[in-house]
Amino acid sequence: MLVGRIFVMNKTDTNTANHKPVSDAGTGATSKPLKMTFESNNLLLELCGRHDSNLQQIEERLGVQLVSRGNQLSIFGQKDQVEKAQVVLEDLYELLETGMPVSAPQVDAALRVTDGLINTRLRPSDLMNSDAVLNTPLKKITPRSVQQHLYVSALNSSSLTFGLGPAGTGKTYLATAFAVSLLNDKKIRRIILTRPVVEAGENLGFLPGTLEEKIDPYLRPFFDALDEMIGPEKVTEYREKNIIEVAPLAYMRGRTLTDCCMILDEAQNTTSVQIKMFLTRLGENSRMVITGDPSQTDLKRGIRSGLKDAVDVLEGLNDIDVVRFSEADVVRHNLVSRIVQAYDERDRQINMELNDN
Repeated sequence: MLVGRIFVMNKTDTNTANHKPVSDAGTGATSKPLKMTFESNNLLLELCGRHDSNLQQIEERLGVQLVSRGNQLSIFGQKDQVEKAQVVLEDLYELLETGMPVSAPQVDAALRVTDGLINTRLRPSDLMNSDAVLNTPLKKITPRSVQQHLYVSALNSSSLTFGLGPAGTGKTYLATAFAVSLLNDKKIRRIILTRPVVEAGENLGFLPGTLEEKIDPYLRPFFDALDEMIGPEKVTEYREKNIIEVAPLAYMRGRTLTDCCMILDEAQNTTSVQIKMFLTRLGENSRMVITGDPSQTDLKRGIRSGLKDAVDVLEGLNDIDVVRFSEADVVRHNLVSRIVQAYDERDRQINMELNDN
């Protein structure tokens, strides 16, 4: 629990530009706190969050105690954790100086990035920069783990990017945000969303409704993300104008797609023939993102996943990036990461028992 938080606001403090937090020399040991001084009380108040929610988040994750008095924050705890908290607070403060808000997602991102950069010379601020922010009409989206930063960097630099890993790591969400940002900046004219419909064997005829009504349930993650980024009304308008197109993978055959961003989700459920067909749709001034979890294929036994095949063949080629996520990158509820880890551990045990037999 937080104790002793007292804010003394400096009424003459109106200039927040170029103010950096300065740390006192200290050991960071439990008996002697590390003190950080911030020249802007206004930014310090934002850094702490409403009802000190940002500081509580840092305390719970790092096992430290943060005490605010005036324009200072004192950090109590074990030396390594205190140093992590210092880095997180400095980087969040830098974000505030650029005009970006700091709330739970940004705190979570800074904490994850700090964990991921252990034993490196990088700091979260080296990754949490303007190049990593995806600008969409309704919100700015910042990667929340080291791998997510690498993923966004790959999306920005390569024509074809593979995002591989378990559910909840942001593969589809960030790919959608990237496509929306390109559309928002008028770098492309269309977004095309597709996935294999394994449950219906690519045969949607028995489902009621139009083609779009049949495929929509399978593409719900895209629409949830698009609603957040551009709003439901705009999504409807863009779909009516064919600026955003959704289609089952089978309907990609025979097309060459230019000036667009193409996203293939759940690619672990493609066959080698299907994914090769999709890959060869790439036209001029287009980007392609392929996401999936190679360990969760729903294909019939004996059919090799097209995603695994494509990565084996294409990884290492120029203008192609492959980014792999793990359960450590899960950014949904903390419980999701533990669920994924538990299932992975169970699968490892089963495999060990099978090998012993």
